[in-house]
Amino acid sequence: MSHHHSTDLAPIEDDPQLHPVPNPGMEEHVDRYSDADAAAGKRAYQQVVALFGLVPILAIAFVVIYFAVPKDTEANILGVNWHVHSTLLGLTGGLATLLIGVGAIHWARQLMNDTEIAEERHAAASTEEERAGFVTVLNQGINDAGVSRRKMMVASMGGALGIIAVPALVTLADLGPWPTAAVRRETIEKTIWADGVRVVNDANRLPIKASDLEIGQLVNAEPENLWDLHGKDYMNMKSKTPLVVVRMDPNSIKVPDSRSDWHVGGILAYSKICTHVGCPISLWEQQTHHLLCPCHQSTFDLGNSGVVVFGPAARALPQLPLKLDAEGYLVAQSDFTVPVGPSYFERDSRNDYKDGDE
Repeated sequence: MSHHHSTDLAPIEDDPQLHPVPNPGMEEHVDRYSDADAAAGKRAYQQVVALFGLVPILAIAFVVIYFAVPKDTEANILGVNWHVHSTLLGLTGGLATLLIGVGAIHWARQLMNDTEIAEERHAAASTEEERAGFVTVLNQGINDAGVSRRKMMVASMGGALGIIAVPALVTLADLGPWPTAAVRRETIEKTIWADGVRVVNDANRLPIKASDLEIGQLVNAEPENLWDLHGKDYMNMKSKTPLVVVRMDPNSIKVPDSRSDWHVGGILAYSKICTHVGCPISLWEQQTHHLLCPCHQSTFDLGNSGVVVFGPAARALPQLPLKLDAEGYLVAQSDFTVPVGPSYFERDSRNDYKDGDE
């Protein structure tokens, strides 16, 4: 038997090919306890406010603990050594974040609108009418959330979300000291090179005698006092103090008047740290006096005060002033006159050597 369809299309729900299983419809709505009992609803409201209200207390406790509890304090509990500072910070910060989540969930489950809605799926793109009605739906959602009727709860949530940022901001202090000009001069812009500090070979720690160097030779070097340091002080300084010491024919290099006494018979010392991103440099071209960085091919002319001749580096290699001690060994005249390594935002580049400076 054939079936004939009328011009009036049957509802989608009635098409057995698209919906072979009958739509059971929505279950009968049952009021939540907090909706059926006004006292229960009030208690839920008070609980949400209390959950959000505890967050500022925990956030303040986090800040107090951060500054008041010594970072090396330990406590033995159940045979386990606990790091008190980090444990208390974890408890207060973690609990504050947890309470915000619990409060928001409790609000949604007990106080927001509990009306079930079902509708057919529609095309992914919204119609003009649907877009135009978005604001109306949004406002209805705000009303369903009870924002206008429960202002204390909204205020407590806003306060909780706002103050939870304070512990996170406080912990930024662990990134290091505030980089004021004075702090930079005593930390990242300072090394242990100083007047009279011997230059030693970094492979065997032996001092370098000027008479032992041949023209064209390059030696990787460090300050003799580097190994007096230990731990992080040693690692920090080792990243800033490395040198390349080269000997060139004095007649084949350009030495500005301001650096005329920085070399010893054509022996010059430069920072080994590239001014681009801080890679160690050691690819030496004897004939051209060029030093090539293997990371991004920045090339520096050591025969012309370390100026950049190619690549992304924007500053000349810092040069260390050299002299001889009484025994003929190479020693520093002072620290570097400019900070070594890659650039940073606060760095003052006015004293960096530029090609043509005298």
